[in-house]
Amino acid sequence: MDIKTILFDLDGTLTDSGEGIMNAVRYTLERYEKTATEAQLRSFIGPPLQTQFQQFLNVSEEEGKRAVSIYREYYTERGIFENKVYAGVIGLLEQLKASGFRICMATSKPETFAVQIAEHFSFASYFDRIGGALMDGRRTKKCEVIEYVLAEEGIGRKRDDRDSVLMIGDREHDILGAKQTGIHSMGVLYGYGSREELEKAGAEWIAETPGQIWEILRTESRK
Repeated sequence: MDIKTILFDLDGTLTDSGEGIMNAVRYTLERYEKTATEAQLRSFIGPPLQTQFQQFLNVSEEEGKRAVSIYREYYTERGIFENKVYAGVIGLLEQLKASGFRICMATSKPETFAVQIAEHFSFASYFDRIGGALMDGRRTKKCEVIEYVLAEEGIGRKRDDRDSVLMIGDREHDILGAKQTGIHSMGVLYGYGSREELEKAGAEWIAETPGQIWEILRTESRK
């Protein structure tokens, strides 16, 4: 494996954003006079929000968009910073940068929020590009975000071009998005997905900690 470019998911991979997201979901569901279990709330972390609201509330696409707008009433004011960087992530980014990797972010979160979070927690400088969804609901699928980041970085569609790219994330959407775009994938267990979920999706490697990401990359690069 000759990885040169690494794409990171944000929620559940770089930051533990669960508190802010779940609080914003609770705020939204209250408007619909609905409640959710802890497990149901956690399911909103990672996947595109509109899809999650449509499925949970059993509503139309238009109503799903309205639910996202309600969600953002809370998230933009408070939820975005009810968040923290996982222990070991900054050290990992420093090691990767010092070793010459190109580092990008590929998240289904709106890009404007992703940039704001990266700047607030002082890790934006490690990234060559931060890519995310658009505020109007476009480019939310992980494969769409990955394709956007690859295009912006000048990485073509040929297998040889993409064989040096690795997507790292905590949910099946990250792994499936990587497979759909022809790049490598690594799942992480310290976020919100389980080993079973990541293995079923087809993750090539699974790391238990940020430090283990570095160890896997070092080991694989020697092969």
